[in-house]
Amino acid sequence: MGGFNQPVTHEGSWFADQLLSWYDRHGRKHLPWQQNRTAYRVWLSEIMLQQTQVATVIPYFLQFVQRFPTVHDLARASDDEVMKLWAGLGYYARARNLHSCARQVSHDHDGIFPDTVEALEQLPGIGRSTAGAIVAQAYNRRAVILDGNVKRVLARYRMIDGWTGKSTVQKQLWQLAERLMPYHRSADYTQAIMDLGSIICRRSRRDCQACPVASGCDAHKTGMTDRFPQKQIRQPVPEKTVSVMICYASDNPHQILLEKRPPAGIWGGLWSLPQCDVVHVSHEVFAATYGYQVERVEEVQEIMHRLTHFQLRIRPFWIALRPGCSAIHDDAVRWCGLEQLEQYGMPKPVSRLVDNFFDNHKS
Repeated sequence: MGGFNQPVTHEGSWFADQLLSWYDRHGRKHLPWQQNRTAYRVWLSEIMLQQTQVATVIPYFLQFVQRFPTVHDLARASDDEVMKLWAGLGYYARARNLHSCARQVSHDHDGIFPDTVEALEQLPGIGRSTAGAIVAQAYNRRAVILDGNVKRVLARYRMIDGWTGKSTVQKQLWQLAERLMPYHRSADYTQAIMDLGSIICRRSRRDCQACPVASGCDAHKTGMTDRFPQKQIRQPVPEKTVSVMICYASDNPHQILLEKRPPAGIWGGLWSLPQCDVVHVSHEVFAATYGYQVERVEEVQEIMHRLTHFQLRIRPFWIALRPGCSAIHDDAVRWCGLEQLEQYGMPKPVSRLVDNFFDNHKS
């Protein structure tokens, strides 16, 4: 559904002309995925850029394309390899969908990404806006996008009421985006409107004086740019508590126990520390769960970590196991030394806890 095939209006022609003229002088043209542009590189960047800033994405993108130059390389990778490189970028369902999509493109499409929005939307992790960005950016064909930056620009431009995540509001935004989208320079136009939202039409610190379409913007003309787009009415952020256990043999504090998280849920597919939902970890709780005999339990400083929908209170425990505990090494639970940590993709707060443990147990 790349659009309604409506003719570009005079309004759209003026908007596109002004925007492209501004882009030619001020737009971003040296982002890594704009160089040696391919559908694979555009797709990879678009998935990474979902709810994530460009500056954060760049080093991850460069690591991925160095390790996996083609979609076939990514498809052949192990889950652990992919999750390791993604660790720290957040929203880990994106990484799982990314890997699944690569395998599907490699197997079903001979490594060639489809060039229509409709076909791209059938692939894992690709929605309408991401599909439009791939078609426009990789194939330079007319396809409409509607990411967060574009929503903000359009909501202000025509003072569209309501939270932009609401379906009725999104319908209006898609229709407006379709009216404004030109039939030429699709790659430049989609990058230009994203740049406009990122550089000029920001959430705060708007720079209307530098905006190329300010004279046609309803919110600017009425002095109401601060009222659009309208914010979602947010409920208080709930808090969850989890206890994590850094387990080691009391006679060998140089190896700890890692456990792979289930595919779904928090930190899905990453390696983490054994955890449980009880507030205090006792000898009995641990022995019943993992079968090891505990010598002592030490609670250390808790940390807070913000996730998308809740605040996570992490209570770490150092669990000293009795000497001679049997070695475990299987698909889900492994002993790991300091020198092996780089092989495992771990969430950032878990990495910090592990680093703190090893810092406190240096020989």
